[in-house]
Amino acid sequence: MSVSTYVTDPNHTFVHFGVRHFGASTVHARFDDVAGKVTLDHAGRAATADITVQMTSVDSGIPYFNAHLCSPEFFDVIKFPTARFVSKHATFNGDTPASVEGELTLMGQTHPVTLTCTNSAVYDNPLHQAEVCGGDFTATLKRSQWGINWGLEMGVPDDVVLEIQIEAIKQ
Repeated sequence: MSVSTYVTDPNHTFVHFGVRHFGASTVHARFDDVAGKVTLDHAGRAATADITVQMTSVDSGIPYFNAHLCSPEFFDVIKFPTARFVSKHATFNGDTPASVEGELTLMGQTHPVTLTCTNSAVYDNPLHQAEVCGGDFTATLKRSQWGINWGLEMGVPDDVVLEIQIEAIKQ
């Protein structure tokens, strides 16, 4: 197999995050507008990804919380309308991706992030009549690294669990 390029399927690609809420429960939200491309070199066991998130697409299911997340206290979406992940290196366990190392640009700052693959597949999708690659990836981030500090002094944790659900269609 040669190198293949895939474009994200907007109906099956989302970025989710969760943060503990004063130790009582976990608050979750997701970004609904995520786009990008993935390349896979099956023979060489290599992969790249370039994914952009529209920050205004955040959805917690609670309108006033969505507005707070979009405010300067959190994502400041007027000043920073997008976030972007660009991979630098992928590791494989046999033919299966194990992790993807890259850089996440959020709030105008770029820092390294390693995503762990928890599930993946390449399959022939009967609806698209094309090959699709996809997977679930996760990482735990320190939000303060990107300057998102709201609530830290009140006990809202710095750790945020990032989960990426992605499927992309071969071009």
